[in-house]
Amino acid sequence: MTSIAVVYWSDTGNTEAMAGYVAEGVRSAGGDAHVMGADSFGPDDVRKYDAIAFGCPAMGSEVLEEEVFEPMFSAVEGSLSGKRVGIFGSYDWGDREWMRNWADRCREDGADLVSDGVMANLEPGEEDAENCRKLGRMLCQ
Repeated sequence: MTSIAVVYWSDTGNTEAMAGYVAEGVRSAGGDAHVMGADSFGPDDVRKYDAIAFGCPAMGSEVLEEEVFEPMFSAVEGSLSGKRVGIFGSYDWGDREWMRNWADRCREDGADLVSDGVMANLEPGEEDAENCRKLGRMLCQ
């Protein structure tokens, strides 16, 4: 059984909801989803999973959340080479630069990025939910 970590940070609950949909996709594909907050994940955890979905909303001037998520992600980046990775998050404004930058960063880390990222404008709607489920299924392939 494919073991997938779904690691996220959420302030309003939008990215948390997306994490739940990613986990649904993993489970529908026969995988084992482990959903956890970013504060519960570190470099030693990367090798425990076949793939990882990271979720973080756009913050401030379109950056990753800086107090919890960014330090965690910076700490695990050196372990992502060759790892199947998916990224997702919600946003309220802007041109989605944070997701493009994050995807580029994952590729530079050598991650096997399964998509360019799944985004929801504020609360995820049904199309966003299905895109999250698809991301979960992709991580199991």
